[in-house]
Amino acid sequence: MKKFIILVYIIYQALGYVSAQGQMHFPLTWKFTQSAVNDSEYSLKMQAVIDKGWHIYSQHLDTSAIQNPTTVSFITSPDYKLTGATGESGKMITVKDTQPKEIESFYEDSVTFVQTVTVHNPGGLTIKGNVFFQVCNQGACLPPRKAEFTFTIPARTEPHESYWGIFLLGLAAGLGAIWTPCVFPMIPLTVSFFLKRASRRRKGIQDAFTYSASIVAIYVLLAVIITAIYGPDGLNAVASNGWLNLIYFLIFVIFGASFLGAFELVLPASWANTIDRASERGGPLGVFFMALTLCIISFSCTGPFLGSLLPAAANHGHYWSLVFGVFGFSLSLSLPFALFAVFPSWLKSMPQSGGWLNTVKVFFGFLELAFALKFLSITDLGGLHIRFLHFHLNGPLGLMRREVFLSLWIVIFALLGFYLLGKIKLKHDTLPEHIGVLRLVLAIVVFAFSVYLIPGLFGAPLKMISGFPPPSFYSEGWNLGSNGNSASAPAPAVSPDGKVIAPPHNKAKIGCPLNLDCFNDYQAATAYARQINKPIMIDFTGLSCGNCRKMEESVWSDPRVLSVIKNDYVLTSLFVDDPTPLPDSLRYVSKTTGEKVETYGNKWSDMEASLYHYSTQPLYVLVTPQGEELAQPIGYTPDVQQYLQFLNSGKEKFGEQQ
Repeated sequence: MKKFIILVYIIYQALGYVSAQGQMHFPLTWKFTQSAVNDSEYSLKMQAVIDKGWHIYSQHLDTSAIQNPTTVSFITSPDYKLTGATGESGKMITVKDTQPKEIESFYEDSVTFVQTVTVHNPGGLTIKGNVFFQVCNQGACLPPRKAEFTFTIPARTEPHESYWGIFLLGLAAGLGAIWTPCVFPMIPLTVSFFLKRASRRRKGIQDAFTYSASIVAIYVLLAVIITAIYGPDGLNAVASNGWLNLIYFLIFVIFGASFLGAFELVLPASWANTIDRASERGGPLGVFFMALTLCIISFSCTGPFLGSLLPAAANHGHYWSLVFGVFGFSLSLSLPFALFAVFPSWLKSMPQSGGWLNTVKVFFGFLELAFALKFLSITDLGGLHIRFLHFHLNGPLGLMRREVFLSLWIVIFALLGFYLLGKIKLKHDTLPEHIGVLRLVLAIVVFAFSVYLIPGLFGAPLKMISGFPPPSFYSEGWNLGSNGNSASAPAPAVSPDGKVIAPPHNKAKIGCPLNLDCFNDYQAATAYARQINKPIMIDFTGLSCGNCRKMEESVWSDPRVLSVIKNDYVLTSLFVDDPTPLPDSLRYVSKTTGEKVETYGNKWSDMEASLYHYSTQPLYVLVTPQGEELAQPIGYTPDVQQYLQFLNSGKEKFGEQQ
């Protein structure tokens, strides 16, 4: 009887509420958002926004209470599991009544229910469920309701794609190293040795495969040791640290000069002699030491190819990137030794060693000099982080602007073209009486590439080499401020009520891609976005980030993408390697990494790791001016249509919330 009376009372009060309003208005709205905790865990948030004068009950009510507690239910699935209980956060109000004796716990204004899930399906999935709740005020309660929700967990393919990319780059580097004078002549000699010394052909093939596997094991073990010592964060220092890039520039110049014939680079002969004596033991262990001997004596030729994988792995940012790249390198480098052992007749068709090997070496020497400029440009843009009295080099040096970089590349590749045509002769060259067809075709390609670079001096995007030259905003027309930073800032905007709004001061100005208006400071962007009521597009980027430049010059430059970024978002490019020092009052120790945050780059990097659980660039996050995510963040996405869909989804969700 008591329950029946309570039910009649609730219905009566609900009808009275509807009648008083004149139309159905429910005093509570739900917002469902999600964020990644790591690669396998997600935080699902169910936020209730409550009208003034109303409240919603906690999940944990006194058992004697007559009101309904809030209950969050999920549809079970083998693709995920709930981690812990559903939490709740908000300003809880607790009321104790003596008649009847009960304790009520409820929330006013807003409350957020949070559930962490562990995802087992890497291909993406949908999580469904509902929230059962009841809304009350001081004199009445509305009938209980269910709010259904659907969370879509996207497939995480970025690390997989990145590993394939660095693996293929390693394969290409290994194939290039095969054609150097240090490696190519060793193939027929080594294979013939194995086949002749073995009593059976099968044993010779087995030794050749052991030899190839040993090469792979040696290089991969080296990569594993480097990764274990430094990790992805340590490798990332190569991609952003000015001093390390300056050292890398000098190393590539030295290797390039060696390839051009200035001198010969060799490791200490005692190393090779010691390993060579160990290889005489015979058996699998002897074959292993033979492979180690090859790795040492071929260092002068393979070193530049292998070294190029280090900054590439740093740019990919995933833990095993260097290992995958070196595995690809060693696999392609060692494969000929095994293949020619299985098919020894192929040895007869191999070209004989001769002067053409030196031509190949010189060809790679020119490429080494061109790649060396990439590291010098990173040093120039990021500065050297030194202070001496009142002199400091913490900002861009202004020496390797985009035009200077392209001019040097044009000259280098033009000289390479003349060399291939036989117009330039270097040390150790034995030029043939006439130019072969292959050499002529290479010369045409090199000259065409050199001509292709010329429009870049006048602002052309040069999509073919996007990511290599300095960014477009670092050009001769770039305005250097007192601290070496750009004075670019968003143009004044108009608020919804028609007032002109000047953008707030941007403390860490560096530059904006494609001459777009942007902020380089998140707090300033947030204040500006609130004034004009637009969502924010956070672009976690870097001065030394090659993939960031590729996205800007190949994807952002698409008119459809450019229009959405320019008109529908407040662009906020946060450079995680921005060397601008933070004021002493703003410095702190990161709760995520435990490291000191002393520069704006440190600040944005810590923000990316702590809020969005990523450490790679680029990363694109769409948020409201209040910081609520509008879409699942994405990284390097070369597909224009997919990237445009990402932007539009955030824009549409923001429009729905309005």
